[in-house]
Amino acid sequence: MVGFGIRNVTHLKQGFAEMIRVLKPGGRLLCLEFSRPLNPVFRSLYDFYSFNIMPALGQLLAGSAESYACLPETIRMFPLPDELAAMLTDLGLDGVRWTFLTNGISVAHVGTKRNKFL
Repeated sequence: MVGFGIRNVTHLKQGFAEMIRVLKPGGRLLCLEFSRPLNPVFRSLYDFYSFNIMPALGQLLAGSAESYACLPETIRMFPLPDELAAMLTDLGLDGVRWTFLTNGISVAHVGTKRNKFL
């Protein structure tokens, strides 16, 4: 399982490939990561919050607006749910499915490592 961390892996495919490599056949991978909200109006509000309010709060609370300003950019660069599901399937997972959480702010992907003998 990885939660809100895989976005920061430089070589995404390599990172997932290694996670899948160490799974036993039949083992499950769960990836919880930020995504883009589904509803266009909500997405606009979320973008405003992410690009304006979050960095200001980061400056106020943690003394670093920059740390919080890069978060929305990494979210935008991360693959969309169907793209990530295709990548995970190509890397050796079966039955990859995803669930949108909080109107798409985050997405949970789950897949099962293929059995070598099938």
